[in-house]
Amino acid sequence: MSFESSIHELVCKQRNFFQTGQTKDIGFRLEKLRSLKQVVIEHKQAILQALSADLHKPIFESYLTEISTIKEIDYAIKNIKNWIKPKKAAVSFEFFPYSARIQPEPLGVVLIISPWNYPFHLMIAPLVGAIAAGNCAILKPSEFAPHTSRLIAKMIGKTFDPAYIAVVEGGIETSQTLLAKKFDHIFFTGGTAVGKIVMEAAAKHLTPVTLELGGKSPCIVDTEIDIEKTARRICWGKFVNAGQTCIAPDYLLVHQDIKKSLLDSIKKCLQEFYGENPATSPDYARIIHQKHFDHLVNFLDDGEILIGGKTNREELYIAPTVLDNISWDDYVMQEEIFGPILPVITYANIADVINKINSRPKPLALYLFSSNKNLQQRVLQSTSSGGVCLNDTLMQSAVPSLPFGGVGDSGIGSYHGKASFDTFSHYKSVLQNSFWLDLKWRYAPYEGKLSFLKRLIG
Repeated sequence: MSFESSIHELVCKQRNFFQTGQTKDIGFRLEKLRSLKQVVIEHKQAILQALSADLHKPIFESYLTEISTIKEIDYAIKNIKNWIKPKKAAVSFEFFPYSARIQPEPLGVVLIISPWNYPFHLMIAPLVGAIAAGNCAILKPSEFAPHTSRLIAKMIGKTFDPAYIAVVEGGIETSQTLLAKKFDHIFFTGGTAVGKIVMEAAAKHLTPVTLELGGKSPCIVDTEIDIEKTARRICWGKFVNAGQTCIAPDYLLVHQDIKKSLLDSIKKCLQEFYGENPATSPDYARIIHQKHFDHLVNFLDDGEILIGGKTNREELYIAPTVLDNISWDDYVMQEEIFGPILPVITYANIADVINKINSRPKPLALYLFSSNKNLQQRVLQSTSSGGVCLNDTLMQSAVPSLPFGGVGDSGIGSYHGKASFDTFSHYKSVLQNSFWLDLKWRYAPYEGKLSFLKRLIG
């Protein structure tokens, strides 16, 4: 059997299983969520080893950003009974004696394509929503994180019937084969360029998509701040996972009055985090592969290297780096960096900053460090982004009650918590009448009824 035929057969098996109605049962969903949690717990050590092999990811970061997906499962288990309840909808008096409700139902068979930067979390987190909503799912892990991909395939294979949830490993050709099939929803996390390809393929089947992309997330630093805490939070958000985070602060917009103090504090923080030589630190990750490494190194030609700048291609190491004297026209400012390189642009007028941000594609995240509430409100009202975090970085993605997603070029749709359930559900409108009353004014013949209809409509 050819690979394409096997994929076709797998999709058909999942459609047949979905038609049995088993996935719609609340008991079934809870059982499968608990099974998913259990297999994650059982394979914690293997997950840590796979992430270390793929990204040289420190154990602490793996727990914090990948194993913590367990909390997403717990949140769904705790709330799913409330999520699946039909919600009453208001009905105006002219529709008496009707009643109305909105009832969530699963979409069917969904495809989830995950990236390499957080290869475990960004596969399992959307899967939680797909299971909670009552769908079947085919999972496509990133081939650039092969150890994690193989482990996910093993874990899912031993836990779920492939007619319900299955993993398909492979590269670009595998993705192309999958995208040629008709799904009821496609959930993709990755870059904007590939996101466009996914959306184009989905359009041929009128398949709805969730695209979790990225972009250049600005980090504005005002004068009314705690310098030390600001520097610490920026350093953590930028250099965790060696900067390979879709919502990492991509560049700093620093007020001229506090620039020197902030950069001095950032330098001090980096030494505290990773020591004098981050290459020897057990707490600093590596770049995913040589192609991405080579791409990142080109950014180092811009501006002036203020901090870091050392590289080692054999070890896929790029030191935490800060670039000063950067202009908006530099190469490093033309696309998302997705690595441990932080360009710094100085500003004097916040209006200029807002105008510049608004002239560029909408980012996935926007960060503002300031205690000035008027400034906070101004930035919130004057800019558009997938999400905003005030006086911190990355943490907006860790709160399950906050939908996570982009806008414009940074993505379509959202997930996390109930938003994940919503993403993989169709909210069906249900209107119900009774038989005890049947007003005949809407039925033919219409003679003599127009004046009443006019009064009713207004």
